Amino acid sequence: MLDSRARLLLKALVERYIADGQPVGSRTLSKASGLELSPATIRNVMSDLEELGLIVSPHTSAGRIPTARGYRLFVDTMLTTQQGSFSTAGNIARIAPDQPQKVISNAAHMLSSLSQFVGVVMAPRRTSVFRHIEFLRLSEKRFLVIIVSPDGDVQNRVIFTEADYTQSQLIEASNFLNSHYAGMAIEEVRERLKIEVEALRGEIAVLMQEAVVVSSEAIESRDEVVVSGERNLLAVSDFSSDMGNLRKLFDLFEQKAQLMRLLDVSSRAEGVRIYIGGESQVIPYQELSVVTAPYEVDGKVVGTLGVIGPMRMPYEKMIQIVDITSKLVSTALSHHK
Repeated sequence: MLDSRARLLLKALVERYIADGQPVGSRTLSKASGLELSPATIRNVMSDLEELGLIVSPHTSAGRIPTARGYRLFVDTMLTTQQGSFSTAGNIARIAPDQPQKVISNAAHMLSSLSQFVGVVMAPRRTSVFRHIEFLRLSEKRFLVIIVSPDGDVQNRVIFTEADYTQSQLIEASNFLNSHYAGMAIEEVRERLKIEVEALRGEIAVLMQEAVVVSSEAIESRDEVVVSGERNLLAVSDFSSDMGNLRKLFDLFEQKAQLMRLLDVSSRAEGVRIYIGGESQVIPYQELSVVTAPYEVDGKVVGTLGVIGPMRMPYEKMIQIVDITSKLVSTALSHHK
């Protein structure tokens, strides 16, 4: 699509714009690219790049800036990533792996302080396993399900049922679940219950199935996204001029549900992923870019982490930061037995 001269000029323009945030004019570009080209030739190439939708001219200036598409081409074909030399290992590696929550929050903090943008880490997915389950009658047809996970975490959920149950039926149901299924993954319990409850009286079977559904939701809902450094965005000139936009971004970090979906999608990809200006669909903000990488525990992908910042970010550096952090988190958590 582009000849080598156009590629060189686009690369120089993107690098220059990332470095100083000013629209790049043809004279600056001539110097930055190191090519011996006349200003007229450079202007011609610039107008070709503009026609291809790779750069655009802001109204107030004679210079050009990259579009999301220009950044995408730059990131996909022009990045030369060197190995980063961040002295970060100590930060995470010093944390004992039996404190996964601490590893996660330190990683988020490290991502934001190294990038000067926002660090996000999705806490490791936990297998939904229960150690013990109990029922408590709150009122007619309304019961509390108490679920204890293997690590001692207690979750409570209220369920409403079609039928009412006596205390002895509740005890019978919890005894059956605890003696037959404790220690199994909830999904497996669900499947086995479908087959095995034929042997039980119908009404208790229904109660147990409902309890298993809410247990699964309760345990899985503990997935957390840790966000660090939102305030860094206040210092980013691309955002600070538009308070409405900033407010939208802060809402995004508040709600976290969209972030969870983005990180979830990224965890199925290998290595570092880059979403530029709304490409992810999940975070549809034109001004934002997201660089993510999955991390592993004992060789199995369990979560994702990344950096969220303006489209004008130093991608090479961000890739290194995210890549190194994901490796450090994987190492810090993997001795966890």
